[in-house]
Amino acid sequence: MAELKTKLNDESVEDFLNSVEDEQKKKDSFEVLNIMKQITGAEPKMWGSSIVGFGNYHYVYDSGREGDWFIAGFSPRKQALTLYIMAGFARYNELLQKLGKYKTGKSCLYVKKLQDIDLEVLKELIGSSVEYMRKKYG
Repeated sequence: MAELKTKLNDESVEDFLNSVEDEQKKKDSFEVLNIMKQITGAEPKMWGSSIVGFGNYHYVYDSGREGDWFIAGFSPRKQALTLYIMAGFARYNELLQKLGKYKTGKSCLYVKKLQDIDLEVLKELIGSSVEYMRKKYG
């Protein structure tokens, strides 16, 4: 079984975010950092070389594969600011309709810039996902 490459490490979150070249993405990243820190009550940690994660949980799949992952996180990717909503989006259709301009993947919310979305709706989405994950994984 392949080992997960993205792991919790001691790299500096602030140094990583300050290295973001796009000034708007850097500004948005620090805003998301503060939002997630407030919602999760957890200190931000680097996961791999490019993801900022908050909190963590241990998962075990039916296949027997297991590991540790963050409860909420984000990464200032080149194409978009990627927010990791670990509960997925199936239960959040109503919130997503009010969010604004975005795209989604399985657990990824892609936002070009924060001014394209409603931050109060984003906070509600992150908070609901964090609450769901904490109930599910303890």
